[in-house]
Amino acid sequence: MTDTAAGSVKLERTNVRSIARAPLVEAPFATTVVELGRERPDIVVLSADLSKYTDIHPFAETFPERFFQLGMAEQNMMGVAGGLAKTGFCPIAVTYTVFATRRAGDQVQMALATGHRTAVIAAFLPGITTPFRASHQGTDDLAIMRAIPGMTVIDPMDATELSAALRAAVSVPGPVYLRGLRASVAEVLVPPYEFEIGRARLLREGSDVGLVGTGLGTQWALEAAELLETRGTSAAVLHVPTIKPFDTTAVVEFASHFRALVSVENHSVVGGLGSAVCEAVAGAGMACRVRRCGVPDRWADAGPLDFIRERLGLDGPSLATSVVDNQEAAR
Repeated sequence: MTDTAAGSVKLERTNVRSIARAPLVEAPFATTVVELGRERPDIVVLSADLSKYTDIHPFAETFPERFFQLGMAEQNMMGVAGGLAKTGFCPIAVTYTVFATRRAGDQVQMALATGHRTAVIAAFLPGITTPFRASHQGTDDLAIMRAIPGMTVIDPMDATELSAALRAAVSVPGPVYLRGLRASVAEVLVPPYEFEIGRARLLREGSDVGLVGTGLGTQWALEAAELLETRGTSAAVLHVPTIKPFDTTAVVEFASHFRALVSVENHSVVGGLGSAVCEAVAGAGMACRVRRCGVPDRWADAGPLDFIRERLGLDGPSLATSVVDNQEAAR
């Protein structure tokens, strides 16, 4: 996978642990946001009555004068964040995915995305990581946010990348939408790891099939690749943490090695990673078959994450089957 034609991008592999052996890190978002608070007095954090459930109470305890609890009023929170950004602060507005993108969508666009000041929206419970149904399943947020002019959209895959991406996000000119992972989070990427906005990472080399993932979807892709290896199929995995700006060059280079690709995401198959991969491949005029694996065009079931993954065909064995089926269909 690292041998490429002259003039094309070289995909260098980033080290990862086996999913089964990845250690857990407690509240990496909380640790990093407190560190940033110590380093930068301009950083302020806003909550919509969810500080206990989004790992930001340590920041509130450490910097009470820079923490704003705005209650269950997400629209107002985004408006306040926009005002703080325009007056020289770097606000981090923290809530659940569905409330940030659906309930406060207008304020995100008008108060945050019309300016050029740095502001971060940290959105927790992305995709199907909630045990509830439509009211809390943020399965359309990447599609919504990538359509907003000037918005940077990041979907970290683990504890290592969440911390590194947050550090990068507070230095971006303009608004950033960052999916959050709370409580105990797997550390799959091996530190040290430097996050670069707009850069995809090759996590696993392979010669038979290719998987492209983002966020938790990359962890699921790695599970499938490990399973495929036991069955004699060599699967490569490309991780695309930044949905916008999208690393089209890396995706096209990756796709050039395979007849078929499978995208894996903790999001609807409409408008997220899978759509971006299809746009990249089609735009390059490539004859590569793409199968999008994610939440189909319906609300997912409620329940534990493993249960929902299995119901949607996003567990390791189901994804491995999808990869093989897609490969055979491309022959």
